[in-house]
Amino acid sequence: MLQLLVGVAAGYVLGTRAGRARYEQISKAAKAVATSPATKKVVEVGRQKLSDSLNTQPRLEPMKPIDETTTVLVPHDRLRRN
Repeated sequence: MLQLLVGVAAGYVLGTRAGRARYEQISKAAKAVATSPATKKVVEVGRQKLSDSLNTQPRLEPMKPIDETTTVLVPHDRLRRN
């Protein structure tokens, strides 16, 4: 999404005939959005959600230990809650 916005802004900047002042205004706004902590957080959360959805490893949940050194792990979707 951020790349799309940057691409649109760049196209507008390159295609506009408003002059240098308008270019500087758009450039400052684009830099402010790109470096904003809120934008960085949204990108980070989006990347994490995408990573989680593409992860092929099942989420494993620990069950009761068999003994002191052995723990049984089962996929999250097959875990039975008692």
